[in-house]
Amino acid sequence: MAVGKKVPFLLLLILVIVLWSTGVAVAQDGFNTDLDYPQVTYVKAVFQGASWTFSVTVHHRDEGWAHYADRWQVLEPVTGRILAERILAHPHDTEQPFTRSMRGISIPEDVNEVLVRAGCTIHDFGGRQVLVRLAESVKTREYVVVR
Repeated sequence: MAVGKKVPFLLLLILVIVLWSTGVAVAQDGFNTDLDYPQVTYVKAVFQGASWTFSVTVHHRDEGWAHYADRWQVLEPVTGRILAERILAHPHDTEQPFTRSMRGISIPEDVNEVLVRAGCTIHDFGGRQVLVRLAESVKTREYVVVR
């Protein structure tokens, strides 16, 4: 592997290690690490009033309109039911990784964890997804950061 190709890989590896060690995100096993598949690298969830706001960071090798990360989803991990979907309206060729937010997400009170994944126009899903453990103190409307 050429030195030029090792640097981005090492930076991504360092980012994953840092996020893991700070308890920010938990990657799910069995994902494709190739940037042709959108990789969810960070998620922040905030409970506001009666709903959630999610800010999701995605890393993908966007290549214009023919191949780009076009959405992210919040799912119930057990059933796979989609609780929210944020459509990404255009490629982000020059902005990688990028973060987009969505407000007003309803999550049933009995759901303590959600899965966040991203899809693209060609490969759909299959990249890194993140399991978000929602705080048990949600009813107190505290600021919540993913673990």
